Amino acid sequence: MHGLALVGQALWMSLTMLWQIFWGLNLGFLLSALIEVTLSRDDMSSLLPDARPRSLAIAGLLGAASSSCSYAAVAMGRSIVRKGGDFTAAMAFQIAATNLVVELGILMWLLIAWQFAAAEFIGGSLMVIVLAIIFRLFVSDALKRRATCEAGENATGTSADHPAGTDSGSRDWKSRLTSWRTWVSISHTYVMNWSMLWRDIGIGVLVAGALGACVPARIWQKFFFSGSPMLSMIWGALVGPLIAVASFTCSIGNVPLAAVLWKGGLSFGGVASFMFGDLIILPILNIYRKSYGTRMTGVLAAVLYVSMVAAALTVEALFALLSWTPQHRPATAIQTTIGFNYTTVLDLISGAVLVFLFVVHRRTAQQATRN
Repeated sequence: MHGLALVGQALWMSLTMLWQIFWGLNLGFLLSALIEVTLSRDDMSSLLPDARPRSLAIAGLLGAASSSCSYAAVAMGRSIVRKGGDFTAAMAFQIAATNLVVELGILMWLLIAWQFAAAEFIGGSLMVIVLAIIFRLFVSDALKRRATCEAGENATGTSADHPAGTDSGSRDWKSRLTSWRTWVSISHTYVMNWSMLWRDIGIGVLVAGALGACVPARIWQKFFFSGSPMLSMIWGALVGPLIAVASFTCSIGNVPLAAVLWKGGLSFGGVASFMFGDLIILPILNIYRKSYGTRMTGVLAAVLYVSMVAAALTVEALFALLSWTPQHRPATAIQTTIGFNYTTVLDLISGAVLVFLFVVHRRTAQQATRN
């Protein structure tokens, strides 16, 4: 009976987490679809010709306005490389597309605290800087050219490479947004984002619920060395990405687990490095291998890991200096009630938007099939 009670508690925690984050997810997917429909990837590539600060800044802005799915971000990064964009800038785009997106910041704020949303944006920007410096100093142009050639030779079509057609012609964006064709394209991109991410989101909330219900606080505190602030800070930054590798989920799917890890005793910087770690999970590394070759995959894994740790340690030190580090570990992520409040209203509105866009997608897809 005790085991059944734990299972029930874990499932209820997972449901309440999903209830908290649903409207934020929906808003993020809608914003992502709007921007992907109005900006072509050819435009992105032409804006990223080199690894200069201007190109890296543009890569960061485009990534922040794009997808939050690790798999989609990697596919888009590969597409930029194949279409002539600079390799370093494409990697910067990937970092921004998984760490600087709006929905990720919203969910971090909702489930944990605003400081984590700020740390995600600041740390993601620091990762871009660290990666660019390492690539300039230690990665040869010959290896980058070879990886670019590999990306062209190993080109394979995926849903992330071929989004729905857009209505991004010569008209201004206001006119495009009043076009039915634009909203059809938005519905297809929106549904594609959900189809790529629902498994990761589901796994993320289930794992977080299970860990929150079943793992005692003392176990977390021992593993994260909560009694030693300095050791906890260093260990957290080092182990955070490795926990992400073990969890196998993408950045959005990791948010509920990040909340559980924070409540369990993981350091502030450790939570940040855990959130950064989705770009080196094993399925993503396999995509790198197929796209850029084995040697560049090893380089990317090492450079990204170093960037994650460096960014996490810097963020933790900066926030400590500014006295911004959260001092409490509230149980927001594992609240056990669902009441009628602003979350309920936003969830209902988001649900209506979801139904509308799914219906548009289904009907237009059926019409295209008949034609």
